[in-house]
Amino acid sequence: MTMTTEMARERLVTDFKAVISDTEDLLRATASDTGERVTAARQRLEDRLRTTKAQLLELQETAVAKAKAAAHATDEYVHEHPWQAIGVGAAVGFLLGLLTCRR
Repeated sequence: MTMTTEMARERLVTDFKAVISDTEDLLRATASDTGERVTAARQRLEDRLRTTKAQLLELQETAVAKAKAAAHATDEYVHEHPWQAIGVGAAVGFLLGLLTCRR
């Protein structure tokens, strides 16, 4: 997965959280409204909100599991190839140093 995909996923999760929060606020604000259509709409919205929350939690758990797996794989690689990891780290540090000096 590319970094752009990961950033898009994080933005989607953030947006979903905002929608969920706004929906909960709306449900609280309209709690005193009555009527058959309003009650039915509120019930559908609450059901969808519960489903969305569950899916969001599942997505977060999957992302955390993938991040832990990636960290574990990186840790193993560094322990198996320490000099190569040092070389890569030095090269990245050098490039970052060049980029920051130019600005």
